[in-house]
Amino acid sequence: MKLNQDNQTGGGFKNACIAACQKALKQLTAVKESIFAESYSSLHAEAHLLRVALNEAEAEAFQTQFPQLVFPTLAMEKAQEVINWHHQQEARRPHRELAWA
Repeated sequence: MKLNQDNQTGGGFKNACIAACQKALKQLTAVKESIFAESYSSLHAEAHLLRVALNEAEAEAFQTQFPQLVFPTLAMEKAQEVINWHHQQEARRPHRELAWA
């Protein structure tokens, strides 16, 4: 009888943990999509690089004890790096065209 009660209690804890993890994943996904939408306007042609950067930020955040706290800042930093890289490429583009003229 006691074993059956322990299984029921353990199942409730297990379900609560699963629900908490699912909620955290939904929150991270919402933040990721928000950062993507916010940053995409600067990077129309480089959307795939932005997605890769956000996925990297998510993976790095999950290596910490508090991914929900770490992810937004890390994702913004990585998105900004992609934006900066894109702007550098755009700035260099006219120079390449002049070199061929």
